[in-house]
Amino acid sequence: MAGTRTLADEAREAVVEAALGKLDLDAKTRLLAGQDMWSLPALPEIGLKSLVMSDGPIGVRGVHWTADDPSIALPSPTALAATWDPALARRAGTLLAQEARRKQVHVLLAPTVNLHRSPLGGRHFEAYSEDPYLTGEIGSGYVQGVQSGGVGTTVKHFVANDAETDRFTVNNLLSERALRELYLAPFEAIVANAHPWGIMTAYNTVNGTTMTEHHHLVNEILRGEWGFDGFNVSDWTAARATAGALEGGLDVAMPGPRTVYG
Repeated sequence: MAGTRTLADEAREAVVEAALGKLDLDAKTRLLAGQDMWSLPALPEIGLKSLVMSDGPIGVRGVHWTADDPSIALPSPTALAATWDPALARRAGTLLAQEARRKQVHVLLAPTVNLHRSPLGGRHFEAYSEDPYLTGEIGSGYVQGVQSGGVGTTVKHFVANDAETDRFTVNNLLSERALRELYLAPFEAIVANAHPWGIMTAYNTVNGTTMTEHHHLVNEILRGEWGFDGFNVSDWTAARATAGALEGGLDVAMPGPRTVYG
């Protein structure tokens, strides 16, 4: 299970439920989709400010992408994993949380815990290693560090998004054993050890179902077996169908303003 519920958890949940009770259906549905490239809409009637997300594996990009908004640049996550030091990963996460707060970012779109299946992987600099155990340990440290600073994480890309070639359309055919022992393992470890606020579902398809609509992997395994109770956000433009996304457990479709959720 993803951590033990505390009285503080229950108190926060009560506040959220009370706030939701003040919203009509239209207001609630606005929270399911981005208002622009990086943020969710504010709902001032319940005191909810706009939530801002940003890329952040080695530095917080922010929302401007301009030279007058610089960020730190830590060594690549692959180099971090080569230290075999989860405590150092936590320190890196703590630093990134400080930068996120400076840039008024609430959620980092990281860590990437896909596996190094080939030296030619175009995003491997952003991922940790070919080893699911090492990846889970370093990823847990990163998430713990970021979230200790009051900034959320979205562990990505769930799941089996381990190559750039045809990443938007590829159908990865995987046995249950391969899924659980390799590709799901880092996510499971991080959910158990670090209680991430979010998960990002990937572009690719697994065994015939696109990940933003994958009821079995999201609702039955991630939420049902592992007890994940955070939010599920799509990779950018990955959500394809409204009904499929709803039934597959997708909470937030990004980016906005036009998404499968309106």
